[in-house]
This record gives sequence, C-alpha cells and structure tokens, in this order.
Amino acid sequence: MLSVLSALWPVFALVLLGFAGRKMAFPGDGFWQPAEKLTYFVLFPVLLVNKLGSSDMTGVSVFKIAIAVGMLLLIGTLSCFLLRHWLVFSAAGFTSFYQGSVRFNTYVALAAAAALFGGQAVAISAVIIAIMIPLINLLCVIVFSTQLSRSQGVRALLSTLLKNPLILSCLLGIALNISGLGVPQMVSSVAGLLGSMALPLGLLAVGAGLNVHALRAVQSAVWVSSLIKLLIFPFIMYVICTVMELSPLMTGLLLVFSAVPTAPSAYILARQLGGDAEMMAAIITGQVLLSMITLPFMLGILI
Repeated sequence: MLSVLSALWPVFALVLLGFAGRKMAFPGDGFWQPAEKLTYFVLFPVLLVNKLGSSDMTGVSVFKIAIAVGMLLLIGTLSCFLLRHWLVFSAAGFTSFYQGSVRFNTYVALAAAAALFGGQAVAISAVIIAIMIPLINLLCVIVFSTQLSRSQGVRALLSTLLKNPLILSCLLGIALNISGLGVPQMVSSVAGLLGSMALPLGLLAVGAGLNVHALRAVQSAVWVSSLIKLLIFPFIMYVICTVMELSPLMTGLLLVFSAVPTAPSAYILARQLGGDAEMMAAIITGQVLLSMITLPFMLGILI
C-alpha cells in the first residue's frame, strides 16, 4: 500500500496546488478557465492520439474492456435506482446523485494509471476512456430524460457528445494504429511535448475547480454517492475482472478508473439540464477530497 501511496502522492499534490493557487488568486482568476479549456480541447486530445497511434496494442482486448465497463455501469445504474426507494431525492437531486455515482474524473484516472503502471498504461487507458465516455453519457441522457423530461436539452447533449474531443481523439488514435500509419516521428516529437503538459495542467485545474463552500450543507447524496463510487465500484470491478480472467495490467487499469472520483463536467451537465447543481458541486468536491484517502487504500488492497 505504501508503494501505491507513494506513486499517487504527486497526483493529489498537484490537485492541492491547484486549489491553493485558486484560493490565493494566483496567477489570477482569468487563468484557470482558459487553462482548463486548453487542456480539454488541445493538450489532452493530442496526448490520446499520440499514445494510441504509436503504441503496441497487441493483446489489448477491446471487447473484454467493453464488457467489463458495461457490466460495472449497469450494476451501478441499477444500484442507484434501487437506493432511490430509501433515499429521499427530488428528481433534480437524483440526477446529481446518479452522476456522482457513475461518472469518472479522466485527469485523475489517467494520471494515476501512468503513475502506477508507466507509459504503456496511457494507451490502454485511452481505450477505456473511449468506451466509458459514450456509455456514461448515454446513461446520463436516459436518466435526465426520464427524470426531468428535458428532451431538447438531451438532444443538444447528444450532439455535443458526437463532437466530444476526447472521443474523437481516441477514435483517430485507434484508426492510426489499426491502419498501420501510426504517428509520424516529426509529429510525435511535438505531440509528446504538448501531451506532457496535459495531465499536470489538468490536475491543477481539478484542484482549482473545487468548491469547499458547497460542503457546508453536506447531504446524504455526498456520502452515499462517494460510498458507491470510491469503495463499492472498485470491489465490483475486481470481481468482474477476476471472473473474466483479465491480465494484471488490464485489471489494475480498470480498477483505477472505477475508483477515481466523479467528473467535474458533471456540474456543467447539472446546470445545463436542470439537475441540482449545488448538490453536484458538493459531491464533486467531497469525492475528490475523500479519494485522497480511498484511492490509495482501495488500489493498495486490490492490485
């Protein structure tokens, strides 16, 4: 467990530095939003294309990854709807609780995977991302449409999903890999420098986006969604991987993605489609802070 904690410490150190920088207004409030936008639309996609397009993907079973991810999300979705009978949620509150229980923080997951398993893990992680993002967004669309009847907003979300830079970059990287074209050396050298900026800047942005004030009115949704996402999900994924007899590397990476906190983008979705944005902000902040304890612990005992 100490080795896992040692590997993950830099990840959470950058999150804390981002939070401290935002609190001290350094380098300025006008910095963080453009930095996050640059990471999401440029640096992170470049990293994914470069790693997927140039890595040896022999032995990586996309089908098995899809089955494992699909089973985890299905079990998580059913659990959320079952728990609704015991937890008192408004329709808007349930959508935020659901997002908090099933979404994952891409930056934390990829940074943790690279820290624990090295550079090869990034390419396989990109395959996991390419599968997880569409499935999770599809499930969120269904939940929002059934709970809030926001058909217009849902259509807009589906349109946005088709233009998602992470999905498009994963598809491009996989196409380059399968076709045998790969990433030319002159392009790869530049992409490598750009991609190396993605995770540090992304983690700083995660910290800068934390809203501690939202935790003042901590609700049951924060604790229950954190229990599902940070503790129960890793155990479920471990069982799935064991039954499917996946390799240690594949199991470890899937465990990382199942154990990370929910995504900051869930807050934007909650505001756009009428979810409980205040609850969502509390869930995001609470899970990031709790994951500093739970992530090393869960990975330490399961990997």
